[in-house]
Amino acid sequence: MTLNFLLVEDDPSHVELARRAFAQSNVTLTLASSLSEARQHIAAQTFDLIICDLFLPDGQGDALLSATTGPLSLPVVLMTSHGNERIAVAALKAGALDYLVKTPAALLDLPRIAERALRERRLLIERHQAEQALQQSERLFRAMIERSSDAISIVDRHGRIHYASPSTRNLVGYPIEGILAQPIDGFALIHPEDLERVRHVFGELIQHAGASATIEFRVRHADGSWRWLEVTGSNWLDDPAVQGVIVNYRDITERKLMELRLQYGILHDALTGLPNRLLLSDRLALAIKRSQRNPNYHYALLFLDLDHFKFVNDSFGHPVGDHLLMAIASRLRCCLRAVDTCARLGGDEFVVLLDDVESQAAAIRITERILQQLSRPLELEGRLFHLSASIGIVFGTAEYHEPAEVLRDADIAMYRAKAAGKSRYEIFQPEMREAAQARLALENELRRAVMQQEFRVYYQPIIDIRSGVLVGFEALVRWAHPTRGILSPAAFLDVAEEAGLNDAIGWQVLEHVCRQLAEWRRMLPHVATLSVSVNLSARQFMLPDLYSRLVRLLEQYRLPPAALKLELTESVLMEYSRDAASVLMRLREYGIQIAIDDFGVGYSSLSYLVQLPIDQIKIDRNFIVQLEQAQHSQAIVSAIVNLARSLNLEVVAEGLETTGQIERMRAVGCQYGQGYLIGYPLPAEDATQVLLSSDRLF
Repeated sequence: MTLNFLLVEDDPSHVELARRAFAQSNVTLTLASSLSEARQHIAAQTFDLIICDLFLPDGQGDALLSATTGPLSLPVVLMTSHGNERIAVAALKAGALDYLVKTPAALLDLPRIAERALRERRLLIERHQAEQALQQSERLFRAMIERSSDAISIVDRHGRIHYASPSTRNLVGYPIEGILAQPIDGFALIHPEDLERVRHVFGELIQHAGASATIEFRVRHADGSWRWLEVTGSNWLDDPAVQGVIVNYRDITERKLMELRLQYGILHDALTGLPNRLLLSDRLALAIKRSQRNPNYHYALLFLDLDHFKFVNDSFGHPVGDHLLMAIASRLRCCLRAVDTCARLGGDEFVVLLDDVESQAAAIRITERILQQLSRPLELEGRLFHLSASIGIVFGTAEYHEPAEVLRDADIAMYRAKAAGKSRYEIFQPEMREAAQARLALENELRRAVMQQEFRVYYQPIIDIRSGVLVGFEALVRWAHPTRGILSPAAFLDVAEEAGLNDAIGWQVLEHVCRQLAEWRRMLPHVATLSVSVNLSARQFMLPDLYSRLVRLLEQYRLPPAALKLELTESVLMEYSRDAASVLMRLREYGIQIAIDDFGVGYSSLSYLVQLPIDQIKIDRNFIVQLEQAQHSQAIVSAIVNLARSLNLEVVAEGLETTGQIERMRAVGCQYGQGYLIGYPLPAEDATQVLLSSDRLF
């Protein structure tokens, strides 16, 4: 069956990642870039799922949750950036099915997230249908009662039953004679947990003439079962004809059981039976309030995320993954006390609330027991699975007032544990939050920098090692920060990649390079053969319009294709090897040259050197640095150069910092080089002066 999804996203790169994610699935994807366009689509057709960015040009995506007149919200999954999780949690409470923090990995994981959201949607529909069925059943039940005689009794001012209608026997199963003269507030048939409440209500009722009250409580039937009764009493003691409290009884056992079942479904995870986010939040809120009232009360929150669980789902299928999650839930229960709460938030995320924990050491002991239990192999369908978890721990303090604050900090600590190597725990420290907030601030500054075009290009010279003649530059991005000055890529590129901004920054770099090349060719005719190498990120390389945009850019500035060299890392080529060949072939046929950057790091397969249309390889600087000390580095470099020569590939040595390194590279036959000895990365003005002064740098 084909599913009909609406994707509401104004970032073309995110749209493309979503398209790729659903390329192999039975999903028809309708696109909208604004709320208004999305509403038009929703008015025209029905969608199985709406995947919507939280922030859009004309409003917030969670506005779609109120865009229906039906009993259920539209089936919406929200996409947020880091730092917007609180808004997304509020949207979940308002009816959103799920949310995800937008990263390339998360967007490529959309099919799994969509499957989970659709499963949640089905559960909501089933629950709604059950509620409707319950309401219909209750209406029918009440209609039947109203057309028959309720069980009725009359209680005197001393609280004793002196009349009971014949239908009372049908209600409790006992002869009426045994009920008469019994005190209603001490009636042996009333459930012990309800007895005090019944005493209070009827005591108040008897004291106030003309008053009425309704109460629900349990009584033991003659068959031994407990029955729920809805009891309404009206004080007619001052009426001479009655002189008592008239009490109407009706059996509401089925309704109460249904309510309890529905309540359980609303508050528990359907797969594992564990409490869900809603119930966890309620219990965590109680723990926070209790800690504020009682300084001797302490709690701790553990945020668990299974390591590499996506691999299990991708390799063995979601049914196997679901069975493993149920087994994990069982192991977690075994590690906890009766007062603790273990909840599943969704996917492979679990949260443990340690209630009234005596000390931080006790919480850590429980955490270590959990890690030990989860590390034991799990056997399923004849296979052994070795799982582990990363855990973030928060100890409750007076600074916390809301459950979301505690969950946020535990989540931060969990990600710190993952970054530190997984299968471990990290205790939350305030500086972790500061780091997370600093990262969010940096992301916001980067978005502004993209809009304000604050990125600059520095040019590092590349020479012919044999002659010392300048043959080109490598373009290196710098951020002209308004207060911090010129920042190198190490200060911002990782955050830019996670935030999905590398694409925009990359195109700004290409625009700068082409404009500068055109200026140099106009000013300096003797540099007509000069080329500039530009690094492409994986995201940029796989954009479907890469070729057409590059061609337009070169034509706009009237540049020959050979003026541009595109540098890709080995990891990009390996990851996208199936799609890379056709993209590279089109670029190569047009005349744009292709280089592999950081060659020799981390990958042993060299087959793509033969299979892919490549012009140049750049030897990673780590090999060059060790040339004069490590014999194995010399052997590796020599082998790379010989391999490249046999394949008619150019070779560039990166990171040349000593004359000895240059001499060794000349000796092995390397053609080109760059590094601090030859020249530092220069702003465009200084690079222009280099071109004006001499074409020989070494």
